[in-house]
Amino acid sequence: MRIRRIPRGVVFAVAVLGASVVVGPPAAATTYHAAGASSTSPAVSCGSLTGLSLANTVVNSAVDTPAGSVPGPFPGAPPTPVPETCRVHATVTSPGVNDQIGIDVWMPVSGWNGRFQGVGGGGYSTGSPNSLAGPVAAGFSAAVTDGGHTGTSSFTGSFALTSSGHLNWPLIEDFSYRGLHDLAVVGKAVTAAFFGTGAKFSYWNGCSTGGRQGLAEAQRYPQDYNGILSAAPAINWQKFIPAELWPELVMVRGGDVLPQCKLAAFQTAAINACDKFGDGVADGVIGDPLACRFDPATLVGTSTPCGTITAQDAAIVARIVAGPRTTNGTFLWYGLTWGTSFSGLANTTTSGSTTVPAPFPIALAHLGTWVQETPPVSLGGAWDWTTTTFDQYDQLFQQSVEMYSNVIGTDNPDLSAFKKAGGKLVIWHGQADQLIFPQGSINYYQRVADTMGGVERTRSFARLFLAPGVGHCAGGPGPQPDSPLSAVIDWVEHGKAPQTLNGVVRSSSGAVTQSRPICLFPSIAVYKGHGDPALASSFVCRAEGEQESGR
Repeated sequence: MRIRRIPRGVVFAVAVLGASVVVGPPAAATTYHAAGASSTSPAVSCGSLTGLSLANTVVNSAVDTPAGSVPGPFPGAPPTPVPETCRVHATVTSPGVNDQIGIDVWMPVSGWNGRFQGVGGGGYSTGSPNSLAGPVAAGFSAAVTDGGHTGTSSFTGSFALTSSGHLNWPLIEDFSYRGLHDLAVVGKAVTAAFFGTGAKFSYWNGCSTGGRQGLAEAQRYPQDYNGILSAAPAINWQKFIPAELWPELVMVRGGDVLPQCKLAAFQTAAINACDKFGDGVADGVIGDPLACRFDPATLVGTSTPCGTITAQDAAIVARIVAGPRTTNGTFLWYGLTWGTSFSGLANTTTSGSTTVPAPFPIALAHLGTWVQETPPVSLGGAWDWTTTTFDQYDQLFQQSVEMYSNVIGTDNPDLSAFKKAGGKLVIWHGQADQLIFPQGSINYYQRVADTMGGVERTRSFARLFLAPGVGHCAGGPGPQPDSPLSAVIDWVEHGKAPQTLNGVVRSSSGAVTQSRPICLFPSIAVYKGHGDPALASSFVCRAEGEQESGR
């Protein structure tokens, strides 16, 4: 089987749901049966773990913590319940490197399922201890790392600079990969000491930066995990992060910074034009956004609450969704897909009759702090990105590629060592991702297949799933992947390779109101033509060219 390639010369466009991830009510906690470890109860007291001797590691604290709750994973989310846990904090010092990498390990005092889970971070944060509550409640021993940096630098990326203003390569490497291996080594060792036996299986679970971290493990430390779940992975970092500034640069240099209501009109029109593409049903979700050929010029003259759409507006949107190009037209990276919200990477704010750009902070921090060693004005530095010309952008893009491909690119397609170790990998990406372009995950998987001997051989250990209408990690109108880690566990422990992921839409109360299969790439869920379109049983996965409708 040959998988569909992404044509570089085609204009892609996206409708976005917002820069903030909007997550509906969570499903009931998934119950994982024990993995067969010889002991699921502690063998020693929690406090005794401070005496644990590990290479280059100091166990700073080990505290038995009663059941309770921790703050939710994002602003406005409800607290996450957590059972009684043994919480360990350790510090690792890398040989020959003046660093201190923090590792937090949480373990359930009762009901351990015999498994270890490494948990990822987001943005410039390598991980947060509070994110361990969910895995521990599900029976895992779980761990995160701070990657050697804490505090506001986890949000601004300022850890990349030394006090003298030069790049701090040891900390950049800690964030990129070194702290992840320490997490696995220390986390599994602490688990084995507490329970008197090692975890029978180890899993990685992360989205965005966490998805990139999972692939870094597969590429650099292939024996750390039996199974890896990598969602919306922030791979191709050296390219996609600079590409995140492209929409704002196009508006500023084009002298036309569009208000959000105009951009929302383009998003809505694209969905209306391509609603049935791929899946064959009109449900407000573009089933195959890469097949959508919406022409933004069709909206010229349309009235919106923030003005009439002009030909210049349409040209700006077309250039945004085409993705960054050099001044001579050479492809640099992908743009947003049609149906994705523009408010993530083409965000603007309007006051009265004035609209100004509001770039994504990570893109500014990368091109300013990480590439030029000059933080942007918005982070207290001197780099005014609004003065950047297209020629200068070309240079910054190339600098990013040269400086960071081998450090944090995390797009090495050679996964032969991971395959040899028996590892299983599931990647999934929302096709309405407003922050990380899903085409980058497709491009990576295609290169993996080319390197590993074709798609069928690649599928024996690594599979990609695309979720139409799903935003960054979650949110959006499309059915969300429901407990995808279960699919990885079934594959690792029972040899059941996932053919689909379960996609669901939930009501405000958490009840499932819609289900649909999320298909194995490059197949797409297509309506059979009969049955309730709110039920997964009314859909079948078909490869390109086999769709019955929508083209």
